This record gives sequence, C-alpha cells and structure tokens, in this order.
Amino acid sequence: MRENDFIVSKTDLKGRITYGNRIFIEFSGYTENELLGEQHNIIRHPDMPRSVFKLLWDTISQGREIFAFVKNMAKDGSFYWVYANVTPDYDQSNQICGYFSVRRKPNPQAIKTISQLYSSMMEAEKKAAAKNAIAASSKILTDFLAEKGVSYEELVIALQG
Repeated sequence: MRENDFIVSKTDLKGRITYGNRIFIEFSGYTENELLGEQHNIIRHPDMPRSVFKLLWDTISQGREIFAFVKNMAKDGSFYWVYANVTPDYDQSNQICGYFSVRRKPNPQAIKTISQLYSSMMEAEKKAAAKNAIAASSKILTDFLAEKGVSYEELVIALQG
C-alpha cells in the first residue's frame, strides 16, 4: 500500500460487502459489481490463521473495535498486508447493523513479526484436525501474548508504532 492510502469497506451483519472505496477496489483487483454483496472473505489470503478472524468476529460482534494485521489476496492471486481497524456500525436504535473497516499501510517491521507468528499459527492449524484447527492456532497466539505480557490489541498497536 502507499503511505497515504486508506482502504474503506462496509459490510452487513453477515460480512457481505455493502460498500468499498476506490482504493479497496484498486487493491482487491475486483470491480465494484464483483465485490458488492460478496462475503468480505473474498479477499482472505489462505496464509491467514482462522483464529485471527474468530478473534476479530468475537470482538466486533460484542460491540468493540479491533486493530489487526491482515494479509489480503487480490483477484489475481497477489497479496498485500494491511493494518486494519474494524468497528461496529450502529443504527438509530443503537443496534449493530454492520461493520466498517479502515485499512492502511502497515509498519514493515511489524509484518516481519506478525508473519512469523501467523506462520506458526497456520502450522498448528494444519497439524490439528479441522474441528480443532482454531483452538490449536489460538493456543499459539495465547501463549505468544502471555510470553510478551500483552493483549493482541496491545501487541498490534505497539508493532504499528
């Protein structure tokens, strides 16, 4: 990503894309028509641990925002890393009606650390049976965070600097 780029998208409660700015369209490689109505995971890179997305969904469905490093995959198979902020969107009766995500260029030094962590998490997922994959990679993440004495959010914010 370029230094001043902001990728913005909005989804409904089920994660279907309802809006994407021109930078999102550019980096994803999809047209606006190809993106609208599709699950946001259309850009999910297979190197991303499922437990990171579980953490993300658990957090935002409880009405809290989350910061995360995410590796995305464009339509042509290329990839790009983002520093993401995902936050719930509320309707007039204060009910969550969807989610906003704003992504920007990540700190390159952070990606070195996160890539290694996510790689270890993916190895744990691959070694575990499908039904235990998320638990296996979550344990890798939990152990890493405990060793550092931080939460995932504290780690991500510190790495982004």
